[in-house]
Amino acid sequence: MIPLQVLEEIIDCSGAAPRIELLLPIGVRARQLAVRTLLLGMLIVLADHRPAHLTRVHQALTTLPGDDQARLGIVADWKAGPHRLTYRQTERTFGLVAGALAKDIPDGLPSQALARICDQLLEASIPDEFKHASTALAVDWTDVETFSRPPPRGTSDCADPEASWGHRCGGGPGQDSELFFGYYASAATTMPGEHGPAVPELARRMTACSCRHDPPRALVPVLTAMPAQGIPLGDILADSGYAHRDASGWAIPLRGAGAQLVQDLHPLDRGPRGTHQGAIIANGNLHCPATPRPLLELAPLARDATPDQATAHDQQTAETARYKLGRITADDKDGYHRVACPAVMGKICCPLRPASMRLDRNRPEILTPPGHPPACCHQQTITVPPDVAAKTQQKHDYPSAAHRRSYARRTGAERTFATAKDPASNNIARGWTRLMGLTPLMLWLGCLLAVRNQRILTAWNTRQADDARRAAAGLPPKTRRRRRKTCASLTATAAPP
Repeated sequence: MIPLQVLEEIIDCSGAAPRIELLLPIGVRARQLAVRTLLLGMLIVLADHRPAHLTRVHQALTTLPGDDQARLGIVADWKAGPHRLTYRQTERTFGLVAGALAKDIPDGLPSQALARICDQLLEASIPDEFKHASTALAVDWTDVETFSRPPPRGTSDCADPEASWGHRCGGGPGQDSELFFGYYASAATTMPGEHGPAVPELARRMTACSCRHDPPRALVPVLTAMPAQGIPLGDILADSGYAHRDASGWAIPLRGAGAQLVQDLHPLDRGPRGTHQGAIIANGNLHCPATPRPLLELAPLARDATPDQATAHDQQTAETARYKLGRITADDKDGYHRVACPAVMGKICCPLRPASMRLDRNRPEILTPPGHPPACCHQQTITVPPDVAAKTQQKHDYPSAAHRRSYARRTGAERTFATAKDPASNNIARGWTRLMGLTPLMLWLGCLLAVRNQRILTAWNTRQADDARRAAAGLPPKTRRRRRKTCASLTATAAPP
């Protein structure tokens, strides 16, 4: 159980309560339930693994110790004597908060005030020593069903008009996807840097949107606003669902905010995809027009690859990098940069570049150069505009060993939603909250991720203390047991008939 003092510190450090109070209307009588107490009740409910019901909030507040009830205004002095908070007052205050944070015309996207409140809650749930420990973020989205029943076929009338039909992974055998009615929730989780120390996987940012909207596009404004808030962007780890989006809706704005993309490419974006001044565009880079086709069509390494297969794959990707045109300038203010021929940079030998033929023979040699050399072959350098490979360009060459090691950190985003959907925990399935609309749902999700961060910190501190104890005793750190079992391992350990 998370201590009450810790939950109160999160609310006070965030400044969310007074910000919301300024948005609420002033009634004839003073409200007994303050916004700070309401948020505290929501955090208590979620910290106790209970569903996000207002009846649970009222129950959690009215069962606190007497001193805390008096301090938080749950028991107030009225003319007739002490008055205990009622459920109707809880429901009324939450309705005022949801109305103040919602848009005047709901469109399935959160208001700026709601997004700011959720950002403040998550930031307040992260200790100061971890705020600047890493700038790498792993992003992902998941499905969140609404409590409302879907509208009848051919109509749009239902209790939750902001919700819409969306797709999620299917749960049946051989079922790739299935429909659900609700919202998409997105989260950005802190991951360790490529060469940095380990850090706890804390949710740094989140948002939610109706399934009518694209979740990557809804997350972009949340991420690009972080540098202005004093949080620089580093590596953004994303799967092919983000990388396959139009460049103007994902890659370009993130690069403009200072982020470096590390993402898996969609099968339709892999391999050769056109040319620029004769250079072949493949996997986010420009390559020599004489690059062997098999090198350009290399697929990512399979998950069950053997060490020998991994070594051979790494050798092929290293060979592909020799044919890549090298960048010689940084992007200017308009996003243009210049690249040079790999033969000019001494990576390959080409008859069209006589100086390269005097290099030693441990480099690839172009035996059949183009009969009519394009601009990339007869010019010293060429200019690359920002729209060339804008969607597939990323930090490391795809699918090299460096990219594979860096992209392996993205699984932290999967664990974020795995803990939120754990049946033994809060389990954000249908019925988790019976409040309908984007604003109540996103406010509950923001509180849930703030509570989840506290659980992750508790587990992190316990693990660090255990490692320190084992180190003092001269024992190695405790390693995690590998749970994945392959068919080969089961066959090898099977008893003979």
